[in-house]
Amino acid sequence: MDIQDLAQRVIAGERRALARAITLVESGRADHRAQAVALLEATAPEGRQALRIGLSGTPGVGKSTFIEAFGMFLIEQGLKVAVLAVDPSSARSGGSILGDKTRMETLSRQKNAFIRPSPSQAQMGGVARRTREAVTLCEAAGFDVVLIETVGVGQSETMVAEMADLFLLLLAPAGGDELQGVKRGIMEIADLILVNKADGPLKETAMRTCADYAGALRLLRKRVYDPEGFPKALMVSAVTHDGLPEAWKAMTELADWRRAEGHWDKRRAAQAIHWFEEDLRLGLLSVLDTPDARAQINALGARVSNGTLSATRAAEEMLAHLKI
Repeated sequence: MDIQDLAQRVIAGERRALARAITLVESGRADHRAQAVALLEATAPEGRQALRIGLSGTPGVGKSTFIEAFGMFLIEQGLKVAVLAVDPSSARSGGSILGDKTRMETLSRQKNAFIRPSPSQAQMGGVARRTREAVTLCEAAGFDVVLIETVGVGQSETMVAEMADLFLLLLAPAGGDELQGVKRGIMEIADLILVNKADGPLKETAMRTCADYAGALRLLRKRVYDPEGFPKALMVSAVTHDGLPEAWKAMTELADWRRAEGHWDKRRAAQAIHWFEEDLRLGLLSVLDTPDARAQINALGARVSNGTLSATRAAEEMLAHLKI
């Protein structure tokens, strides 16, 4: 594979080249990882930045429908939009449906849109392991906005905040008890709460839900990287498109304020450090997958299982064996 040629085609905005590049960075093969690092380094000098928007919500809240409507709205504003959607992987088979292009049929046909579904595999936090690198490639390809749709399972959906400039939490009217488990952890990192399905008979319920969450946000501790009035709760409808202009205005207002106050660059620098440490941690864990390490683990595990060795002592012996 000619990495320099692929990098130039990604920079030129070729969607097929971008898809191939993301496939490369998602590969776990050692030779592919070396090529992926070279590709990321080849595209880095462009220094392009997109507005990275993470989006999460409970299953059935209408994330895909909202993203299609919002993506079409952004394209009408003259912007190029990339969507990185993470689908949950089966714990049994390891497979994923990856049906986001089907659910975003209109958006997927737009020349200024790019939709890439990826499996979450064993990665926790609602995103795939290489989503961050896929975001970087989309920026290099010249996209203005990158939407990162998480798996959508609840409170663990916080990893996306480490790769996004803004984090949106999408809620349904009268979500009730199903949201009790996600409120605290995920609301503390949300920049905007959008109550979806605010149309038809649900509009009045959506108004009450929006008011409830607006009150809840006022009880949270003030964050230094928020201007007055943020985070805030708004109503939107992915069906009628009501509220989309107001939501986009709030996003750009918040992003512009953070740039002007220096929080944007500080946040991105902190995110870079986070992902360096995360890659280092995963690299150290990969040492345990070698045949020698696996044999030692199995031997120690047998002794732990029959009660002749404590789990703590076994872990210490394993670390000593690895010289860590």
